[in-house]
Amino acid sequence: MSASLALAERLVVPLIDLPSSSSMPTQDFFLCYRDGSLKLLDKQTLKKGGLEVEIDPRPGEQHSYPAPKKDLLAQAIGKKTKSVIDATTGWAQDSLAIFRMGYEVNCIERSPVMAELIQDGFNRLAQKDWMQNRQLQPPGLMVGNAISLLGNLPEAPDCIYLDPMFPPKRKKSALAKKAMTVLRDILGDDEDRADLFAAAWQATAKRLVVKSPDYAEPMGGKPSEVYQGKLLRYDVYIK
Repeated sequence: MSASLALAERLVVPLIDLPSSSSMPTQDFFLCYRDGSLKLLDKQTLKKGGLEVEIDPRPGEQHSYPAPKKDLLAQAIGKKTKSVIDATTGWAQDSLAIFRMGYEVNCIERSPVMAELIQDGFNRLAQKDWMQNRQLQPPGLMVGNAISLLGNLPEAPDCIYLDPMFPPKRKKSALAKKAMTVLRDILGDDEDRADLFAAAWQATAKRLVVKSPDYAEPMGGKPSEVYQGKLLRYDVYIK
């Protein structure tokens, strides 16, 4: 069975042979194995391009392992923290940054489509020389509603990390990255943020970190610590 057919069967979606298709498919988004990775496409990127889970460090991030715990994210997670659950994984960029700092990371993603993209990224990560030389395993991935999954964890992690989808400050932004725009189209806003916060607070052993845009009110009232960036901040709640 081809990887594409297996993927279509897992997600219960049609398998489209684009080269032989006589008309433009009606779907808004497509998944395609291209250039060695699973990519998410829309009608503008059907013939080339697409979005994938980027497994290499972002500009400005350290390439060493473990990366120094110096930036705002590291300060929010805490140097004494060992285990982290990212309960709103999305494109997994923060999950991977946390992982590269040497933390034990597990991820939760509620969208089956995003979960396939994340797992593909983690599979590619596992093949990296620096991963294999150190005999490292990529982050774990749980698929489903974070509120339910957090309530049934076998062991409480030191830290739970939340990066929920907040309503945008403006109706449209020319600066919005395509990856985030697509993610919002797939997931929508997290209208259950209060319930998610409550479940995460109950499930964490030591601390809860919430990444928020600078204009958003704190999810859980006054935080214990705040790490402020230019356009976002990390609200930290400590038990």
